[in-house]
Formats: sequence, structure tokens, C-alpha cells
Amino acid sequence: MASWAMLLMATAFTIATATFLSAASGGVGGGIQRVLTLERAFPVKENVELEVITARDRSRHARMLQGFSGGVVDFRVVGTSDPYIVGLYFTKVRLGSPPREFNVQIDTGSDILWVACSSCTDCPKNSGLGIPLNFFDTAASSTVSSISCSDNVCASIVRTASAECFGEGNQCGYSFRYGDGSGTAGFYASDLLFFDTILGTSLIANSSAPIIFGCSTSLFGDLTRSDRAVDGIFGFGRQELSVISQLSSRKITPKVFSHCLKGEGNGGGTLVLGEILDPRIVYTPLVPSQSHYNLYLQSIAVNGQLLPIDQAVFTTSGSKGTIVDSGTTLAYLVEGAYDPFVAAITAAVSSTSRPVNSKGNQCYLAYTSVAEIFPPVVFNFAGSASMFLRPVDYLIHMGFLDGAEIWCLGFIKVQNHGPTILGDLVLKDKIFVYDLAHQRLGWADYDCSLSVNVSVTSSKDEYMNAGQLSVNSSTSSRLFKIMHMLILIVIGCLL
Repeated sequence: MASWAMLLMATAFTIATATFLSAASGGVGGGIQRVLTLERAFPVKENVELEVITARDRSRHARMLQGFSGGVVDFRVVGTSDPYIVGLYFTKVRLGSPPREFNVQIDTGSDILWVACSSCTDCPKNSGLGIPLNFFDTAASSTVSSISCSDNVCASIVRTASAECFGEGNQCGYSFRYGDGSGTAGFYASDLLFFDTILGTSLIANSSAPIIFGCSTSLFGDLTRSDRAVDGIFGFGRQELSVISQLSSRKITPKVFSHCLKGEGNGGGTLVLGEILDPRIVYTPLVPSQSHYNLYLQSIAVNGQLLPIDQAVFTTSGSKGTIVDSGTTLAYLVEGAYDPFVAAITAAVSSTSRPVNSKGNQCYLAYTSVAEIFPPVVFNFAGSASMFLRPVDYLIHMGFLDGAEIWCLGFIKVQNHGPTILGDLVLKDKIFVYDLAHQRLGWADYDCSLSVNVSVTSSKDEYMNAGQLSVNSSTSSRLFKIMHMLILIVIGCLL
């Protein structure tokens, strides 16, 4: 009887394990989400000149806009002051076998996941962010495979991103140069990406999937600087080569991802390969046939009054349009909207604060709480979707002067033929859902230090992770039921 019981126990363990692994690998009916934890790129109290941030954003915008006809575009921006908080975010990814960890900047404005290669000639060796820098070594991974120029995958890359053939191995490579002179070059490879699959309130499985990524062998310009160096960039764009597109095309994840970026304290937040659920989320359609997350911005209101803005300045055409980008620090507004925006803000606080110009930026001396004296701002989008901005969503704290706080507009003016870009200043403290399956983008105000409900199926099953997510997974429920039944069988045999 004991041997028979042991056999049943082994069988129970095998079946339960097989069920668990099947759910973890994306089996039919399995509710699965991939969760990545975000960290603030720079310390909260680090002072950085606005000109440094806008220079960084300029290179970001060049990377974002490289898909537009005419090549890389460099947008001139304005600003030279020193903000109190910098809101750039990065996350960790694990690549290769055995998996190695890399810190990569979250970037919804580009498509490719790339990390520095061990053969990189100009990559920083240390980071001023206080994080270790790692390099991908193709010789150290047992699952890596190169992509040759004759590979059909390389041909598909050429259609959607920069690709070229070079080297003795006839490798499918890339070379990106950005508007500020920085850039990166390397070759494409395929290897396993490891991530956590959450199946229940306490079940977390290690999952993996092969993905195509870039292995950079050289960096140029500001990317070689060590003060804010990371291991690479994690592109979450709309093209086929982005990780979310690769995984969703193979039904490994849903065709939607979400983030919630915490703006207060030490920052941080959650990035989910799935759909965050909240009844307050409003959705607006994405502009079709664009490589970036372009929206139909229709109007702006300050203190409940619509501003006199010609809607044509928001029209998507070439490099024009309104773009949501998690990799941009500040916000950028075309001059046709910027001038009436500034005028309305200034008029609203004329009796409670003193407007000043600080190194070309519109600033204000406030003697009381900005939440009390500065007006609410509303951006209105197609589909009756409104985005409400608090004063801290359009102002940055610059310090003190004569007993008053200095607050400057975090919106930078760009020429009318440029894009309006909503960066982390606006995106923070909100849920953002990038629903590629339904070609829409949604948001809701949220305390990003709290847990979130997430759906990864069309039937909107909800999931929970004790720290970040709420879960009621049908897959995990079936798993628990199967294990429970098998345990009862074993106990019955033992008796």
C-alpha cells in the first residue's frame, strides 16, 4: 500500500507540475500576465539643468521619429533651468541561458530592445545611477542564435526598422544615429527572454520565450556618458519588432500592455504585459498607420475655459501630431497651443503669484500651495476622453527665492511643424493602457503605490499579485482544484 501511495503521490506531483508548466507557457485558456517592476532612473533630489534634460529628450525624439519620411529629425527645444525631480524610468530584463539581468530604459517611442554587447568598444563601464552595468556575451549563452542576412527574419526587419549586413559572418545588423549625434550599432540576435508569470495570489512561475533583440557593439555621443548610463533600451513601440508585438503575435501575451509610474517619493511603479483594469479608465482611439502612439488631441481647457487654439496645429501629418512617450521627461507643446496656454495660466494666478522668467522658462513665485492657486488643466481627446492635469502635472519645482517657491512650466514650446509630446511629467500617477488589439489608449488617475487589477484575456479575468496585482485566475483555480483532488486521492490511499 505504501508503494502504491508513493506512486500516486508521484503521479499527482507530475500532473500538477505539468499543469503548472502548461499554464506558465501560455496554454489555451491560461490567464497569464508578465510583470516588470520599474525604478526611477535618477534620485529624487538630484538637480539637473533643464538644458540637460531637453538635450536628452532631443535624442529620444530623434529615436522616436526615425520612422518618418525624411530620416532622423532633431527638434529644437527651449529650457535651461534646473528641475527638482526627474522622471525617467527603467526596468530589468533577463536574457540568455543562463539568464543575465540588464537594466533597460522603458521607451514607448521606439521598437527595438537592445543591450550592450561584451564586444562593445564605446560602452560605459560604470553608471552614475548606482546600478551595475552588464554586457551580453553571446559565447556565454547556450540558447543564443545569430541572424544572418539571408534569414527571412532579417528581410522582415528591413521592412520595419534599420538593418544592414556586415562582418565576416554576414550578420543582420543595425545602425541608429540620433539627432544629437549619439547612436548605436550592432547586430540582431535571438535568445530567450525570461519573465515572471503570475498564476495566482502566491503562484509565480519563471517563463521564457525566444525574442529578437539588438546586441550593440558600439555607442556614440551621449550614450557613451557614464553619469546616466543603463544597459540598453526596451522599445515598446507599435511595430513588429517590439517585444510586445513579438510575444503577442505568438499568443504568449495579450496584445496590450500597461504601466503606472509613481511620481512621488522615490518613484518606481509597475509595467504589465496585460491590461490594467479600472472602471474610471477612459479610452481614445490611436491614429492609424503610425509608428508611435499618436492621439487625436482636440482642445485644451484651463480653469474650465477652452483656449483659442486652431485645432490644425494638433493634426497628425509627417512629424506633427500628439504623441504619448514614456521615455520623454518633460512635455512639449506646439507654439500655436503653448502661447495661449501660458497666457491662461499666468492670468489665472496673477493675483496670487508673481510671474518671472528664469533662463527662458516661464516661472512663478508662489507664496502658498500651488494646488490652491494654480488652475486645473484639461486635455480633450477624441472619443470624449479627457485627461485632467493637476498643477504638479504641468509644473516643476525649481527651488526657493525670498521665501517663495519657484515653480516653472514643464511644457516646452516647439515649432508648429513639430510634435506635441506628453512625457513622464504628464504620465505619472496615472494608469496608462496601450491596447494594440483595439487600437486605443486609455488612462485614469491612480496612486501607483497601490496594487492594480489586471486582465490578460478578452473575457477580462482579473489577476492579483500580493504586492502589485489583484488576481482571480481561472487557470490557477483549475490548478488548485486538480492539486486538491490529487492530494485527497493520495490521502485516501494512505488510509
